[in-house]
Amino acid sequence: MIVVTGATGNIGAHLVRDLAEAGQEVTAVSRGSRDVEWPDGVRSVVADLADPDSLAPAVAGADALFLLVTGEQLMSGPDPERVLEVVAAGGVRRVVFVSSQGVATRAGTDGYARLTAYEQAIQRSGLDWTILRPSGFFANTYAWAESVRAERTVAAPFGAIGLPSIDPADIAAVAAAALSEDGHAEQIYTLTGPTLSTPREQAEAIGAALGAPVRFVELTRAQAYTGMSQFMPEPVVEHTLSILGEPTAAEQEISPDVRRVLGRLPASYAEWAQRNRAVFA
Repeated sequence: MIVVTGATGNIGAHLVRDLAEAGQEVTAVSRGSRDVEWPDGVRSVVADLADPDSLAPAVAGADALFLLVTGEQLMSGPDPERVLEVVAAGGVRRVVFVSSQGVATRAGTDGYARLTAYEQAIQRSGLDWTILRPSGFFANTYAWAESVRAERTVAAPFGAIGLPSIDPADIAAVAAAALSEDGHAEQIYTLTGPTLSTPREQAEAIGAALGAPVRFVELTRAQAYTGMSQFMPEPVVEHTLSILGEPTAAEQEISPDVRRVLGRLPASYAEWAQRNRAVFA
């Protein structure tokens, strides 16, 4: 059995579906009950990493775990070692952990301290492990959906700076491989999209998907900080804006790891926008 935490999220929802379609026995874990139509055979369990003991029923008898840390858990919470103790006690022997590219490119900064601690605990745990370090998600641009629907406008900072963001479905596909296939133990995969894409280009791609022009409005850093602080911890806002506006050379590199694992290129932003155009319509 494979347990998927964050099962209703951008990665987890794809992963649950991919594993179920491949015939795997799946337990979908989320923090609260939602009206979700899971694929046939998927077991749903409510649990929260903030309370590691709540994971025990989910992981009992499991072989593998997809571990995702989000929200407040990115900044503080129970020791990673305690989470892994509960996981191992349930029988889990393989863990695939979603970290971030920033653990390597922004090493030592407060915004990545928690993910770094999880990575280190997992590597010391005695479990088989695979660590995924994705770049930014295409799905982050869902934040533009309301303004695109209402005004055909995208407002964002750093409109001319490109980053190799990635489709969460591709992260899920790599995770599915690492959870269900041999050959991925003790691997750290950096996951990016196939090209650099700027916010201005992403707005154009949404417009192309909709068949209608979408206007791009450039925000200042201060304006972006104010907006992002409404739903992200301040240290996370700081390092996110630093990456968006002042990326390092490593943060603009295209990684081959998706192709290495899946045998195909990751999706482009234009392809993602076409598949998700209903969100912006």
